[in-house]
Formats: sequence, structure tokens, C-alpha cells
Amino acid sequence: MRVTQGLEQSQFLTALGTLEANVAQTQNQVSTGLSFTTPSENPTAAGAVDNYDAALAESQQYTANANSAQTSLNTEDNALTSVQAQLQSLNSLALQANSGTESSANLNSIATQVSEIQSTLLSVANTQDGSGQYIFSGYATQVQPFSLTTTGAAYAGDDGQQRVQIAAGQTLATGDNGNAVFNDIPTGNGTYSVTAAPTNTGSGLIGATTVADAAAYDGKPFTISFSGANAAGVNTYTIVTTPPTVPPVTGTYTPGQAISVDGLQINLTGSPAANDSFSVDPSTSQSIFTTIQNLVTALQAGNGTTASNTRRSDSIASALSNIGQALDQTSNVQATVGGRLNAITTQLSVQTSQQTQLQTSIASLQSLDYAKALTTLDSQNTVLSAAMQSFTLTQGLSLFKYIS
Repeated sequence: MRVTQGLEQSQFLTALGTLEANVAQTQNQVSTGLSFTTPSENPTAAGAVDNYDAALAESQQYTANANSAQTSLNTEDNALTSVQAQLQSLNSLALQANSGTESSANLNSIATQVSEIQSTLLSVANTQDGSGQYIFSGYATQVQPFSLTTTGAAYAGDDGQQRVQIAAGQTLATGDNGNAVFNDIPTGNGTYSVTAAPTNTGSGLIGATTVADAAAYDGKPFTISFSGANAAGVNTYTIVTTPPTVPPVTGTYTPGQAISVDGLQINLTGSPAANDSFSVDPSTSQSIFTTIQNLVTALQAGNGTTASNTRRSDSIASALSNIGQALDQTSNVQATVGGRLNAITTQLSVQTSQQTQLQTSIASLQSLDYAKALTTLDSQNTVLSAAMQSFTLTQGLSLFKYIS
């Protein structure tokens, strides 16, 4: 094969181009701090880096989710702390009102304070987060959940519970809906409730109620009716299920002594009159706002006859039981919020460690050894410079140049 001057020049230029490309690649490495920027430069390492990058992005998304959930739950936790404080104040006011020593004016003053607590609780129930979303509306975060009514408050949210994923296979709720916090409050002692008939004329008062044997209680409602004291001062009671399903149970009433029936212990004090009755029903759910409104209504009635004062005291006693249930309910919800916050703290720590490891692995594959790269670049520039000088010199060489 005959090697012409043109072929030599072409080969020389190709080699020169390769040298220039190598210099450009090294310069790019130095400027980016990466040992490679395209998969073709190091296919094996590039594949590993892609996998690490995907895992890192996923972990960072979990961190973002966890941080968002943490903010939401902290907002709810603060709101629940406020709810607990207001319920404690409400409980104290109800106890004060039921002392039997308050005048009608004082009872009305207490009713005003109770109404103010209701307004404060309503404001807390309508708490919004930093983005303007209502935290107790369930999925309907753009809808104000509560508005006052004549009987308490209406709920416009839903039963949804927002959830986010904070780790592979782990999701948690970022809040609780208004029904769970404010509306679904068990009445009475949580198992059953005792209510005085509105037509009672005696002085019988509802006292402590307990469950002595849960297995013996079948959940059937019943009524305790009184005969009133006879000439000998004996007052008997009759217990009838609603509707009647078993023979009535009778007994002699002793004030302050528990009436035992179906595993329940019901304490009454005072002297029920003839035909006075008390209904015993399985606990249902009642809004704390309804409880408060009922309490306000009872307090605003003021002092009156013995019978009306007794009915007020029974209403306040019922409210106290329901307030106690609301305290337990919100405390339990707040405990679950605390558990979720602890889970987030744990996962954030795990994600931070994982992300550090992934970034270290990526760096070990892709980060540039600057000292080595600069040495290589200097060497490449030297070779390139020498090659270009040689090319310049050889360009002037020709046999005809030396023939005179």
C-alpha cells in the first residue's frame, strides 16, 4: 500500500482530534467534579449510580412526606392541647355550678363563661394549617368543618383521614377528622348513661355509675321507677326493660346505696317522688358542642323549685360525665398523634442515615480525584502541544522544496 502525504496528514489530524477530545473530557471532569458525565464513559459505574440515584430520590421524597406530616401533626397536637385546657376549664365550671350554693345570677355568669368556652372550642375545631387547609375536615380540607347551631354545632367535613407514605411499606395518618375528635364522644360512663325523666318532681339525683361485671350487661335499656316513700318512709323501685322482656325487678331504695342490675352499679341520692323514673341506656355518641349547649340551657334556667333544681343538677351531672368522656377521647387522640410524631422522628433519622450512605456510594463511583485529573490534564496538554508543533513543522516538508 502506498502511503501518500495526504493519508499521513489525515491520520495525523485524526490522532490530533483524539488528543483534543481527551483534553476536553478531562477539562469537563475538572469543571464538573465528576469522573464521568455520560454512561458511555463508564457503563458499569453509571448503571450503579443510576440505581443509587433512584434510591436517593425515593428516600428524599419520603423525607419530604415525613416533614409535611410532622408539620400537620404538630399543628393538630397544639390544637388538642388547647382543647384539653378548655375542657378542664369547662369541667371546673360545671362542678362549681353543681355545688348547690350558687345563686341564679352566678349560674347565669357561669353559663356565659361556658358559652365563651364553646366559642373557643369552635375556633380550635376550625383550625387551619399554614396552607389554609382545615385540619379537622377529613378529606374536605377546603371546607370549614364546624358551625354553631341552636343544639350545638353542625359538622360539614367527612370521616376521611389523610395519609402519607414515610418509608417503604409504612404510611401514617397526618390528622384526625372532626367526628373522631369532637362528635363521637361516648355518653355517660362510656358503657351506659343514666337520664332523669323531665317530669320528675322529687329530689332524686344521679350519682356515680360504674360497671361491676361487663359480661353481665347485655346492653338492653331499662327504666328505674319509684313508688315514693310510704308512711313508714320506705321507697321502692321497679326495674323494667324497654320493651319489657323479663319480669320486673323490685327493691327497696336507700339513698347513696348502689342499685345493682345486670352487672351495673347505679348510685342515686335524694328522695325520688312517686312516679319519678330514671332511664338507663347503652352509651351512644354525642358531640361535645351538644353537651356544652345542654349545660348552658340547664344553667340559664337558674334556681327554682326543688324539682327544677334537681333536674338542673341531674343535667349538670350528665354534662360532667360527657365532659369526662370528651377529655378521655381527646387525650386518646392526642396520644395517637404523639405516637405518629415519634414514628416520623424515627424514620427521619433512618432516612438521613440512608441518604448519607447513598450519597457516599455515589461519590465513591463518580466523584473526581482532582489531583490525578489535574496531572492527567497537564500531561495531555503537553502531548497535544507537542503534537501540534510537530504537525506544523511537517506541514512544510516537501521534496520539491529542496530541488533548485
